[in-house]
Amino acid sequence: GEIDIMEHVGHNLGTIHASAHSKDYQWQTNTQQTDTIHIADVAENFHSYILEWTPEVMKAYVDDKLYFEYKNEGLGEAKWPYIQPFYLILNVAVGGAWGNVQGIDADAFPQSMQVDYVRIYQKK
Repeated sequence: GEIDIMEHVGHNLGTIHASAHSKDYQWQTNTQQTDTIHIADVAENFHSYILEWTPEVMKAYVDDKLYFEYKNEGLGEAKWPYIQPFYLILNVAVGGAWGNVQGIDADAFPQSMQVDYVRIYQKK
């Protein structure tokens, strides 16, 4: 499984995606659990990207605004593998099947991803 708290594709400035991928819900077949929100100043200002993840539901927010919710359907690990630890990855991806749909603008480089902080809280 994979949980995307924030995905931003350069050729679609301002559109933020949250997604959950699993064996049965994959981007290759367009069955992933996903939703989007538009943030007009995404490239100019810092924003808070939040994921609340419990055994029952995942919720994603930008600046405290809920825009993605995926409930555990209780249909097994092929749909909900999120019952184990996951790695946290901060990734600047260039190209690929999605990011390269409209080509890569070489004039856009160099680029950077600036992160103010990352916090993880776990309920006991």
